[in-house]
Amino acid sequence: MNVSTTPYGAWLSPIDADSVAVGEALMEWVGFAGPEVWWTEVRPEDGGRNALMRHTASGPVDALPGWDVRTRVIEYGGRPWTALPGSTADIVFSSYADGRAYRWREGAEPVPLSPAGGDVSVRHADFSVRGDEVFCLRETVFDAAATKVNRHLVALPLDGSAADDPGRVRVLAASHDFMTGPRVSPAGDRVAWLGWDHPAMPWDGTELLVAEVSADGTLGAPAVVLGGPAESVTQADWTHDGRSLLALTDRTGWWNLHRVDTAGTVTALCERDEEFGEALWRIGLRWALPLADSSTAVFHGTSGRTLGVLGTDGVLRDVAGPYTEWFYPATDGTRVAVVAAGPHHRRAVLLIDLATGAHEVLRQVAGTHDEYFSVPVHRTDIGPDGAAVHSHLYPPANPGHTGPDGELPPYVVFVHGGPTSRSHRVRNTEIAYFTSRGIGVVDVQYRGSTGFGRVYREGLRENWGLVDVADCATVARALVADRVTTADRIAIRGGSAGGWTAAVSLTSEPELYRAAAIYYPVLDLEGWRTRGTHDFESRYLDGLVGPWPQRRADYRDRSPVHHVERITAELLLFQGLDDTVCPPAQAEALLAGLADSAVPHEYLTFPGEGHGFRRAATIAACLRAELRLYGRALGFTPAASTDAGPARSRPGCPGEGTKRWL
Repeated sequence: MNVSTTPYGAWLSPIDADSVAVGEALMEWVGFAGPEVWWTEVRPEDGGRNALMRHTASGPVDALPGWDVRTRVIEYGGRPWTALPGSTADIVFSSYADGRAYRWREGAEPVPLSPAGGDVSVRHADFSVRGDEVFCLRETVFDAAATKVNRHLVALPLDGSAADDPGRVRVLAASHDFMTGPRVSPAGDRVAWLGWDHPAMPWDGTELLVAEVSADGTLGAPAVVLGGPAESVTQADWTHDGRSLLALTDRTGWWNLHRVDTAGTVTALCERDEEFGEALWRIGLRWALPLADSSTAVFHGTSGRTLGVLGTDGVLRDVAGPYTEWFYPATDGTRVAVVAAGPHHRRAVLLIDLATGAHEVLRQVAGTHDEYFSVPVHRTDIGPDGAAVHSHLYPPANPGHTGPDGELPPYVVFVHGGPTSRSHRVRNTEIAYFTSRGIGVVDVQYRGSTGFGRVYREGLRENWGLVDVADCATVARALVADRVTTADRIAIRGGSAGGWTAAVSLTSEPELYRAAAIYYPVLDLEGWRTRGTHDFESRYLDGLVGPWPQRRADYRDRSPVHHVERITAELLLFQGLDDTVCPPAQAEALLAGLADSAVPHEYLTFPGEGHGFRRAATIAACLRAELRLYGRALGFTPAASTDAGPARSRPGCPGEGTKRWL
C-alpha cells in the first residue's frame, strides 16, 4: 500500500459511521442452557432490540425472533434471563416491551409468568430457579420519571398461574431500598442477596444477607453476614457445595475475594492491590465464578483484567490468552463462557476450557480493516496536586496515510460515564472511526473511576466537577507538553456523567478546549437532584457533591447552566427524548442560556432513544456530526466521503430527529 502524506484529520478511512453503528453490537448476559452457551445481543439495526442468542452446531441462532430480552430495573437494567437447571431450551426471561417475566420452551410460544402491570410499570430481573418457582427481583414504578418506586424479592410459579392471578405471586422479602435478586443455595434451603439504602450507592456500602427457606417456601428473618455503610460487597454466590458464600468486598481497600461460612466467619482468599470486581451498575453482574472442584474463576487487575483460577491452595494461576477485558461470565462448573476483548481483538463470546486453557470463539463482532485500528497504551500523568491520573492513549493509525513533517495531530479527550465506572483499553470501532482519520483519542480514567482501589474511587467524593475536570486538564496539558498534540487542537467529548465533565470543562477551562461533543448530559445539579432523575441515582449527588440542601450553593456553583457566559468552544449536544436518567430538560436548560451567545452550537434530538443510544441510524448520525465539528474547530477538512459535509445538507436523515443550528 502506498502511504500518502496527508494533514491529520483528513485521512481517508474505510471505517464509516454506518459500519461503526452496526459493527458495535454488544454481546451481554452470557449463560449456560444445558451444554449450550446463550447470550443476549444488542441489535442496532433492529431498533436496539436485545436478541437472545444460542450457540448451536451450525453457529449462533436467534432463539426468540422479535422478542426484546432485557429489563429496565434501576433504569440501567439487569440479568434478564436464566435457563431451568439441566435444560437446553427451557428459559425464563424478561420482556422489555411489557416488563413481564415469561417462560419459553422450545416448540411453544412464550407464556407470561407474572401479571400485567396495568397502570404501573413492573420489571423483573436476576432470576434463580427453585423447585417449581422462579425467585427474582421485582421493581414497581409508579411514575414516568421513575422516581416513585418499590422493590421486592418475589417467587413466581413456573406453571404461569400468576399471570392472571396476582395473588399467586409470593413476596419473599423487601429488606432495603435496593436489592439484587436472591441467590438460591444448591440445596434450596437458603438464599442470599445484596441490599443497600438511600443515600448510599452500591459502591459506597452494601449488606450481604442470608435467610433460611422454610418447607413452604417462605423466608425466615434475614441475617446480615457481611458489609456495612463503609464496605461495598459487589457480588456474592454460593460455593459449588453450598457450604459457604464467595463474596467480593472492598474491606481491604480493593474488591478482593472472601469466603463467608455458615458461622459468619469471613476469610480473605486472595488479598491483592487489584480489583476482582467492579461497580454494581446493573443487577446481577458477576466477576467471580465458583467451580465444581472448589476453585474459583476470577478476573483481576487494575487498568485491565486477567482471567485466572484461584485454587483451594490459595494460588492464583492465570489462563494465558490475548484478552485484557472480560464481561458477563458464566460457568457450567468446569468451563467458562464469557464476553472478552483486548487491544488487538474485537469483542467476542468465548468458551474456555479451564483445564487446558483452550479458547473457542462462539461469536465475533463482525468487522474488517483491522489494520486501521489504533493500539491503545496505558499512560499515567501527575497533576498539580501530585495525584496520579490514568488514561488510555490511542494515537492516529492508518496504513495509507502519515502526517506532514512538523504537524502534530488533533486530539479528543474522551470522558467515560458513571462517573463511578471506567472505560476499557481494547480494540474500539468507535475510537477507530476517529484515529483512522488522523484524530488521536485519549481516554481519561479520572479519579472516581473504578479499577484502582477504593481510595482512587473516592477521590471524587464531594468533588464532582472539580477533580474530574482537573484530571482531564492534567492529561490534555501533558499531551501538549510531551509534543503529542498542540494547544489549539484539543476537543473533549463525553456522555451522561462524562457529558457533565465535558460541559464543566468548557466553563472551568475555557482556553484549553476548542470543541465539545456532549451526549445526554447532567448540566444542572439542582434540577437533576430535585426534579430530574430516577430513583437509583436520586441520592447519588450526596456522595459526589455533598448532602442536600446543606451544600446547595455548591450544587448551583458547579453547574454549567449557570456559567454559560464562560463557554467559548463550539459544542454539540445529543439527546434522547425518552431519557429518564438525564431528561431533555437538562440539555434544554443549557440551550436557553446559549440563546443569545455567539458561540456556535448544535442540538440533535432522537425520539425513541433513552439513556445510551441503541439505534444504528442514531449512532451513525452522531458520529458524522462529531467529525464535522472537529474539522471546523480543530483546523482540518475531513476527507470527502459519506461522513463529511455540512450539517445543514442532511436535514432528513432517518433517526437524526430535531436539529437546530444556532
